[in-house]
Amino acid sequence: MAKQVLLPLAGAALFIVIVGLLTQGKLSFKPLSSTPQDKPKISLAGTKINVEIADSAEERAKGLSGRDSLGKNEGMLFVFESKNVTPSFWMKDMKFPLDIIWINDGKIAKIDKNVPVKPEDKLYKPSAPIDYVLEVSAGFSDENKLKVGDLVKGDPIQN
Repeated sequence: MAKQVLLPLAGAALFIVIVGLLTQGKLSFKPLSSTPQDKPKISLAGTKINVEIADSAEERAKGLSGRDSLGKNEGMLFVFESKNVTPSFWMKDMKFPLDIIWINDGKIAKIDKNVPVKPEDKLYKPSAPIDYVLEVSAGFSDENKLKVGDLVKGDPIQN
């Protein structure tokens, strides 16, 4: 008899606790990580790369900070509300060096190679207004022989 009463009560109490935590933002369920095949792809001078999109102010501010690494041919594409912007990037809370690829009008406009994790407060900026920024692991640009003027194509890139 006690089991018949206690089990439903325990289940209801657990449900109430979970709902309470979810509504207070103290517990969240994240979707299972998407496979590289599910991620948007762009092509830089013929080299395909899977990208995560950072298109909100919060996502752009966080960027890749706190992560341990990126996979081969993976990156984060920063998408802005408008084109021809001059954003500043920094390496706050980064654990690995990056190549920062500045994109304008569907072409690579500038590449900052092997940007170190220190100093965290140094700012990186484009030399002219840009439309997108792509962050990839350091060495990616040299490994794939990328250069200023190379074409950038893909669904997230609007020319």
